[in-house]
Amino acid sequence: MSKASKRKDLSQRLETVIKTLIPQHGQNADDLGPMMRAIKAVHSATDHTSTTPEDLEHQRAAQELFARLVTPSIGIRNDSLCVNNIPAEWVSLEHGHDRHHAVLYCHGGGYTCGQLGYARILASKLALCTGFDVLSFEYRLAPENPYPAAVEDALAMWDYLMYMGYGARDIVVAGDSAGGNLALELCLKLKEQGRAQPRALLLFSPWTDMTASGKSYKTCKALDPMLTYEYIEAVRAAYTGPDADWARPCYSPLFADLRGLPPMLVQVGTNEILRSDSERLAEAMQKAGGYAVLEVYEDCWHVFQQMPIHRAVTAMESAGRFVQRMM
Repeated sequence: MSKASKRKDLSQRLETVIKTLIPQHGQNADDLGPMMRAIKAVHSATDHTSTTPEDLEHQRAAQELFARLVTPSIGIRNDSLCVNNIPAEWVSLEHGHDRHHAVLYCHGGGYTCGQLGYARILASKLALCTGFDVLSFEYRLAPENPYPAAVEDALAMWDYLMYMGYGARDIVVAGDSAGGNLALELCLKLKEQGRAQPRALLLFSPWTDMTASGKSYKTCKALDPMLTYEYIEAVRAAYTGPDADWARPCYSPLFADLRGLPPMLVQVGTNEILRSDSERLAEAMQKAGGYAVLEVYEDCWHVFQQMPIHRAVTAMESAGRFVQRMM
């Protein structure tokens, strides 16, 4: 089978799975049995522990297709741009939005996957729940571009917002999964440079501990429909190299000096192996004298906010209220 035929076959299989199993209009959106099966099917359509060029291409294509099927579209516009050779996109409400503040959004994907189309799922929801323009960007991915490429790109996007006239206090930084790691690392880099911090952080199932030392790696192993320890091992090695010291704060912000970081809302599901990453981050932030709100959603999985379910709506509404309180 040719490369193009394989890609077409993969797309057809994924589209069938998603349309069949993800609740559609008129169905019970909280029917987690079909939802969990859909997530498992999408995530296992390729070998997600492999970082070979062919498997990465399939993983990235699967994310793009998933995004096309679940991204909110009504009332949303997107405008592309390029910043220092970094593809980026403004996602905005078509009418009546706040033009004085912005969200800088860092997408997830284990630092090995994720494009603007995939980022558009949560970027659209962030625009809807905050009323702000949302800037997402396609940072360089591992293993082609390992650490610190993604952090450098995030800093370049921050500098772009400063150049455009936003103040640090006008910006909320958001991130999911590896994007949550990147959002925290951006704030730590700003702190290292003696620069002002964003107004707030929104973190959805953030990856904060690359040592994988949290108890949820064991207690949630059978519950998690998306992530496995083997996947964490694979993407971690792709991003940092196989022999890195993953306890270093530049990889694991959980172990950083968190003093001075902005107030943060951390959302996580009960059924994910990264649950401890969120719980321990909120605890560490509070011990450092900072402000952290932790929300744990029952029977939910990694970055469930992406999905068309009621609990995702509830979580995003909570994120919107948090931003308004911080502003």
